[in-house]
Amino acid sequence: MSSLPIRVQIPAHLRSLAGIGQAPHGEIVLEVPEPVTLRSVLDSLEARYPMLRGTIRDHVTQQRRPFLRFFACETDLSHDSPDIVLPEAVASGAEVLIILGAIAGG
Repeated sequence: MSSLPIRVQIPAHLRSLAGIGQAPHGEIVLEVPEPVTLRSVLDSLEARYPMLRGTIRDHVTQQRRPFLRFFACETDLSHDSPDIVLPEAVASGAEVLIILGAIAGG
């Protein structure tokens, strides 16, 4: 099984927690096994940065944490199955997968 370099943008508070520092544009590059799905990207992210386990998705249910959203190619994937294959532009590294911290208030 081959791995692909995937670009992932994560919020500043998670970069700080992971000790990533000031990555250009908040992006990191992960090696992700094919097929590239949201689940495989998050698995790779948590394997590389174990301190992020439980911050993006629940430890037990693996459900997305409230106030975090996932975007790829300007499409909100937050409510999609984590097992859908991500767009080719993301899988090829041409586009970034964005994990965005949502803001609540009124």
